[in-house]
Amino acid sequence: MHSPTPCIRFDDARDARIGLPEAVFCEGKPLRALKTLLERFAEPQSAPILFTRLAADVFDGMPESLRSAYDYDALSRTAWNRSKPAHAQGRAAIVSAGTADGFVAREVSRTLTYLGWSNERFEDCGVAGLWRIQGQIARINEADVVVVVAGLDAALASVVGGLTSKPIFAVPTSVGYGVAEKGTAALYSMLSSCAPGVAVLNIDNGYGAACAAARVLRAVFERSSC
Repeated sequence: MHSPTPCIRFDDARDARIGLPEAVFCEGKPLRALKTLLERFAEPQSAPILFTRLAADVFDGMPESLRSAYDYDALSRTAWNRSKPAHAQGRAAIVSAGTADGFVAREVSRTLTYLGWSNERFEDCGVAGLWRIQGQIARINEADVVVVVAGLDAALASVVGGLTSKPIFAVPTSVGYGVAEKGTAALYSMLSSCAPGVAVLNIDNGYGAACAAARVLRAVFERSSC
Protein backbone atom coordinates (compact mmCIF):
# COMPACT_ATOMS: atom_id res chain seq x y z
CA MET A 1 0.00 0.00 0.00
CA HIS A 2 1.41 3.36 -1.06
CA SER A 3 1.69 6.19 1.46
CA PRO A 4 -0.41 9.24 0.58
CA THR A 5 1.12 12.17 -1.28
CA PRO A 6 2.31 14.76 1.27
CA CYS A 7 -0.09 17.68 1.69
CA ILE A 8 2.11 20.78 1.34
CA ARG A 9 0.45 24.18 1.30
CA PHE A 10 3.18 26.66 0.51
CA ASP A 11 2.83 30.35 1.43
CA ASP A 12 3.80 31.87 -1.92
CA ALA A 13 2.54 35.36 -0.96
CA ARG A 14 4.63 35.75 2.21
CA ASP A 15 7.39 37.74 0.48
CA ALA A 16 4.87 40.27 -0.84
CA ARG A 17 3.23 40.58 2.60
CA ILE A 18 6.23 40.89 4.92
CA GLY A 19 9.33 41.13 2.72
CA LEU A 20 10.59 37.70 3.74
CA PRO A 21 9.90 34.60 1.64
CA GLU A 22 8.76 31.39 3.24
CA ALA A 23 11.52 28.92 4.13
CA VAL A 24 11.30 25.18 4.62
CA PHE A 25 12.11 23.93 8.14
CA CYS A 26 13.24 20.37 7.43
CA GLU A 27 13.75 18.87 10.88
CA GLY A 28 10.98 16.40 11.67
CA LYS A 29 9.51 16.36 8.17
CA PRO A 30 9.06 12.94 6.50
CA LEU A 31 11.72 12.11 3.92
CA ARG A 32 9.06 11.82 1.23
CA ALA A 33 7.83 15.34 1.94
CA LEU A 34 11.36 16.74 1.81
CA LYS A 35 12.08 14.97 -1.47
CA THR A 36 8.85 16.36 -2.91
CA LEU A 37 9.84 19.90 -1.90
CA LEU A 38 13.42 19.56 -3.13
CA GLU A 39 12.12 18.28 -6.47
CA ARG A 40 9.60 21.09 -6.73
CA PHE A 41 12.14 23.86 -6.23
CA ALA A 42 14.84 22.23 -8.35
CA GLU A 43 12.86 23.25 -11.43
CA PRO A 44 14.56 26.10 -13.36
CA GLN A 45 11.49 28.35 -13.19
CA SER A 46 11.10 27.95 -9.41
CA ALA A 47 11.35 30.92 -7.08
CA PRO A 48 14.34 31.14 -4.72
CA ILE A 49 13.86 28.96 -1.63
CA LEU A 50 15.81 28.33 1.57
CA PHE A 51 15.81 24.99 3.39
CA THR A 52 16.87 25.10 7.05
CA ARG A 53 17.77 22.29 9.48
CA LEU A 54 18.43 20.02 6.53
CA ALA A 55 20.69 17.32 7.99
CA ALA A 56 23.71 16.23 5.96
CA ASP A 57 22.74 12.56 5.97
CA VAL A 58 19.27 13.45 4.67
CA PHE A 59 20.62 15.67 1.89
CA ASP A 60 23.34 13.16 0.98
CA GLY A 61 20.65 10.49 0.66
CA MET A 62 18.92 12.40 -2.13
CA PRO A 63 19.68 11.58 -5.79
CA GLU A 64 22.79 13.35 -7.13
CA SER A 65 20.72 14.99 -9.85
CA LEU A 66 18.66 16.64 -7.11
CA ARG A 67 21.62 17.57 -4.89
CA SER A 68 23.34 19.31 -7.79
CA ALA A 69 20.45 21.78 -8.04
CA TYR A 70 21.21 23.21 -4.59
CA ASP A 71 23.89 25.15 -2.77
CA TYR A 72 24.21 23.11 0.43
CA ASP A 73 26.21 23.86 3.59
CA ALA A 74 26.60 21.02 6.09
CA LEU A 75 27.66 23.15 9.08
CA SER A 76 24.58 25.37 9.03
CA ARG A 77 22.37 22.65 7.53
CA THR A 78 21.00 25.07 4.96
CA ALA A 79 20.38 24.77 1.24
CA TRP A 80 19.04 27.03 -1.47
CA ASN A 81 18.35 26.67 -5.16
CA ARG A 82 19.45 30.26 -5.77
CA SER A 83 19.68 33.39 -3.65
CA LYS A 84 17.59 36.54 -3.80
CA PRO A 85 19.00 39.57 -5.69
CA ALA A 86 21.76 41.37 -3.78
CA HIS A 87 20.94 44.68 -2.09
CA ALA A 88 23.14 47.63 -2.97
CA GLN A 89 23.32 48.86 0.64
CA GLY A 90 23.04 47.36 4.11
CA ARG A 91 25.42 45.07 5.97
CA ALA A 92 25.24 42.88 9.05
CA ALA A 93 27.99 41.86 11.46
CA ILE A 94 27.70 38.41 13.02
CA VAL A 95 29.74 38.10 16.21
CA SER A 96 30.17 34.67 17.80
CA ALA A 97 31.81 33.70 21.07
CA GLY A 98 33.58 30.49 20.01
CA THR A 99 34.04 28.12 17.11
CA ALA A 100 31.58 25.75 18.83
CA ASP A 101 28.89 28.36 18.09
CA GLY A 102 29.77 28.21 14.40
CA PHE A 103 26.74 26.19 13.33
CA VAL A 104 24.41 28.98 14.47
CA ALA A 105 26.61 31.85 13.27
CA ARG A 106 26.82 30.15 9.90
CA GLU A 107 23.03 29.78 9.74
CA VAL A 108 22.75 33.53 10.32
CA SER A 109 25.22 34.38 7.57
CA ARG A 110 23.83 31.86 5.10
CA THR A 111 20.28 33.14 5.61
CA LEU A 112 21.35 36.76 5.15
CA THR A 113 23.33 35.86 2.04
CA TYR A 114 20.32 34.01 0.65
CA LEU A 115 18.16 37.09 1.33
CA GLY A 116 20.66 39.27 -0.56
CA TRP A 117 22.17 41.12 2.41
CA SER A 118 25.91 41.62 2.77
CA ASN A 119 27.34 40.25 6.00
CA GLU A 120 30.60 39.42 7.76
CA ARG A 121 31.30 36.91 10.54
CA PHE A 122 33.56 37.78 13.47
CA GLU A 123 34.25 34.45 15.13
CA ASP A 124 35.96 33.42 18.37
CA CYS A 125 35.29 36.73 20.13
CA GLY A 126 34.37 35.23 23.52
CA VAL A 127 34.74 37.41 26.60
CA ALA A 128 37.17 35.04 28.35
CA GLY A 129 39.74 36.99 26.32
CA LEU A 130 38.38 40.54 26.08
CA TRP A 131 41.16 41.56 23.71
CA ARG A 132 39.44 39.50 21.01
CA ILE A 133 36.31 41.63 20.89
CA GLN A 134 38.29 44.81 21.52
CA GLY A 135 40.34 44.08 18.42
CA GLN A 136 37.24 43.70 16.23
CA ILE A 137 34.76 46.22 17.61
CA ALA A 138 35.73 49.04 15.22
CA ARG A 139 35.00 46.83 12.20
CA ILE A 140 31.84 45.48 13.82
CA ASN A 141 30.58 49.03 14.26
CA GLU A 142 30.95 49.65 10.54
CA ALA A 143 27.95 47.34 10.01
CA ASP A 144 24.34 48.52 10.11
CA VAL A 145 23.03 45.76 12.37
CA VAL A 146 24.75 43.28 14.70
CA VAL A 147 23.89 39.68 15.55
CA VAL A 148 25.63 38.15 18.60
CA VAL A 149 25.81 34.36 18.93
CA ALA A 150 26.96 32.77 22.20
CA GLY A 151 26.48 29.79 24.48
CA LEU A 152 27.65 29.03 28.05
CA ASP A 153 27.02 32.24 30.07
CA ALA A 154 26.43 34.28 26.86
CA ALA A 155 28.09 37.33 28.38
CA LEU A 156 29.18 38.42 24.91
CA ALA A 157 25.73 39.88 24.26
CA SER A 158 26.04 42.32 27.16
CA VAL A 159 29.59 43.26 26.24
CA VAL A 160 28.78 43.96 22.59
CA GLY A 161 25.54 45.65 23.64
CA GLY A 162 27.63 48.13 25.61
CA LEU A 163 30.03 48.78 22.72
CA THR A 164 27.72 49.40 19.75
CA SER A 165 24.88 51.79 18.97
CA LYS A 166 23.62 49.55 16.16
CA PRO A 167 20.46 47.42 16.42
CA ILE A 168 21.55 44.20 18.11
CA PHE A 169 20.03 40.73 18.09
CA ALA A 170 21.32 38.02 20.42
CA VAL A 171 21.07 34.28 19.80
CA PRO A 172 21.78 31.87 22.68
CA THR A 173 23.26 28.56 21.58
CA SER A 174 22.94 25.11 23.08
CA VAL A 175 26.72 24.95 23.66
CA GLY A 176 27.90 24.26 27.21
CA TYR A 177 28.29 21.79 30.07
CA GLY A 178 25.81 20.72 32.75
CA VAL A 179 23.89 23.69 34.11
CA ALA A 180 24.12 25.39 30.72
CA GLU A 181 21.04 23.20 30.14
CA LYS A 182 21.33 23.08 26.34
CA GLY A 183 21.18 26.85 26.00
CA THR A 184 18.71 27.72 28.74
CA ALA A 185 21.37 29.46 30.85
CA ALA A 186 22.52 31.45 27.81
CA LEU A 187 18.92 32.40 27.03
CA TYR A 188 18.27 33.64 30.57
CA SER A 189 21.56 35.52 30.59
CA MET A 190 20.74 37.33 27.36
CA LEU A 191 17.20 38.10 28.50
CA SER A 192 18.53 39.62 31.72
CA SER A 193 21.32 41.56 29.98
CA CYS A 194 22.24 44.87 31.58
CA ALA A 195 22.85 46.33 28.11
CA PRO A 196 19.62 48.13 27.06
CA GLY A 197 17.94 47.33 23.79
CA VAL A 198 19.31 43.84 23.16
CA ALA A 199 16.64 41.79 21.40
CA VAL A 200 16.87 38.04 22.07
CA LEU A 201 15.96 35.14 19.80
CA ASN A 202 15.23 31.53 20.67
CA ILE A 203 17.99 28.99 21.36
CA ASP A 204 20.01 28.15 18.22
CA ASN A 205 17.63 30.21 16.07
CA GLY A 206 20.12 31.70 13.63
CA TYR A 207 17.49 31.78 10.91
CA GLY A 208 15.19 33.92 13.06
CA ALA A 209 18.02 36.32 13.93
CA ALA A 210 18.88 36.74 10.26
CA CYS A 211 15.26 37.51 9.45
CA ALA A 212 15.10 40.06 12.29
CA ALA A 213 18.25 41.73 10.97
CA ALA A 214 16.85 41.67 7.44
CA ARG A 215 13.67 43.42 8.58
CA VAL A 216 15.76 46.28 10.02
CA LEU A 217 17.97 46.52 6.94
CA ARG A 218 14.95 46.49 4.65
CA ALA A 219 13.17 49.18 6.67
CA VAL A 220 16.22 51.45 6.57
CA PHE A 221 17.58 50.95 3.07
CA GLU A 222 14.45 50.31 1.01
CA ARG A 223 12.87 53.43 2.51
CA SER A 224 16.00 55.53 1.90
CA SER A 225 16.10 54.42 -1.76
CA CYS A 226 12.53 55.63 -2.43
